[in-house]
Amino acid sequence: MNSRQEQLKAFDRLLTIMDELREQCPWDRKQTLESLRHLTIEETYELGDAILDNDLQEVKKELGDLLLHIVFYSKIGSETKDFDIADVANSISEKLISRHPHIYSDTKVNDEEDVKRNWEQLKLKEGKKSVLEGVPASLPALVKASRIQDKVAGVGFDWEEPQQVFEKLQEELEELQHEINSENQQKIEEEFGDVMFSMINYARFLKVNPEDALERTNKKFIKRFQYLESKAKEQNKSLKDMTLAEMDVYWEEAKQR
Repeated sequence: MNSRQEQLKAFDRLLTIMDELREQCPWDRKQTLESLRHLTIEETYELGDAILDNDLQEVKKELGDLLLHIVFYSKIGSETKDFDIADVANSISEKLISRHPHIYSDTKVNDEEDVKRNWEQLKLKEGKKSVLEGVPASLPALVKASRIQDKVAGVGFDWEEPQQVFEKLQEELEELQHEINSENQQKIEEEFGDVMFSMINYARFLKVNPEDALERTNKKFIKRFQYLESKAKEQNKSLKDMTLAEMDVYWEEAKQR
């Protein structure tokens, strides 16, 4: 691995390149905070894919892409004299020191749960009116639900045992079935949301990341379905012309691969 001196040299090289691109490249010169935003989101999802695929070389590349965006935003901030990369680095450093009094002060903790509780309490002392203020409004609903539950658990609003959460999930499923039987579409949607929220909560108690779990299932389904498509093509058939029984044969084959 690279030494600290080599790491700093590499970072300095990136900053220099960013300065040059911003001055000399028409595309880079044209970019704004707003124009980069959607690209940053895309890069973040690409990093997430690489992590789930355990492709460490791709993780390295995607981290580089995200680092570029951080440097890019900071360069734009320096041009308006609002902030630069040093301000960004110092800001997060100060936050980390402040939020880790068990490392940089005399606060005592027993485990990671104590650390999480302290983190949320410190945020409130810093002026936050609600522990939920830190949950971005634009997060996808599944991720947002998971973060909401993490946040409130951090201040003690939580179930005591996994079985309690499972029982709540069963209760929500029964309520959903009741509304399905009543054919009330608005209530069905409401209860379906409650079921999903309870499932995400249960995942937390099982120490499962629901977003990762669902995405792995997505990838698994895509792989198996594409195998099914390839087998249909080998027979010069269209999937819509195959029976479910025929498709199930190849689906079971795909599950063994």
